[in-house]
Amino acid sequence: MKVFTKTDIGQTRSMNQDSLFTTENKSNGLKLYILADGMGGYKGGEIASKVAVTAVSKYINEKFDEISKDKQSILDLIEDSISFANSTIYEESEEDEELQDMGTTLEVLLIYKNKVYIGHIGDSRIYRVRKNKIKKITTDHSYVEKLIQDGEITREESYNHPKKNLLIKALGTDEEVEPDILYTVLNKNDVLLMCSDGLTNMVREEEILNVILNEKENEQKDLTEILVDKANMAGGLDNISVIIIDNR
Repeated sequence: MKVFTKTDIGQTRSMNQDSLFTTENKSNGLKLYILADGMGGYKGGEIASKVAVTAVSKYINEKFDEISKDKQSILDLIEDSISFANSTIYEESEEDEELQDMGTTLEVLLIYKNKVYIGHIGDSRIYRVRKNKIKKITTDHSYVEKLIQDGEITREESYNHPKKNLLIKALGTDEEVEPDILYTVLNKNDVLLMCSDGLTNMVREEEILNVILNEKENEQKDLTEILVDKANMAGGLDNISVIIIDNR
């Protein structure tokens, strides 16, 4: 298994409010990958995303050895870690007036014995590439995604919708949070991709798939660097963060 990570400020932002975390613990078999895209004020988004990845990673790493390793226990651990992170961000925002509007998206991906456990909130995404096809595993918690689900606009129309960045759910903005908790199996030759919307607003899914499938042509190159370069060449209107977990 190969893992690639990359975060970039993009072409138009003054700071990078995305945060990444990855760890692979050989002693207990825990593989943990976290991505967060912060929002709110000049410093708020940067703080929210950093607090999120720090709180979740600390919580899971401290508790993982204590739990039974069945499916439900691991899913519960992820959900509890997200609740802990949410409370931490929310309390910080309540204590500091300058941070009142801060929040963040959050993707938590835990791999244990070829099983994949996911916690998701916001409009960052997790994709799976399997048998030359790309599938979006997570569902955006956004106004535009709701319009798509309700049949009011098409997926194509969503790319240029004026409210495409409006979230209906984020971490740290409310006292309690209900993340999506998901489970799937990691097969041999699967590729998992986690990303902020700085990638997906600039690079279409078909192009992302092509980069991953053309890995042999991109030999010796970091696939995340190629995707970040493509997002920047398309305008780089936001911070861009990518984690690729390549099980080929």
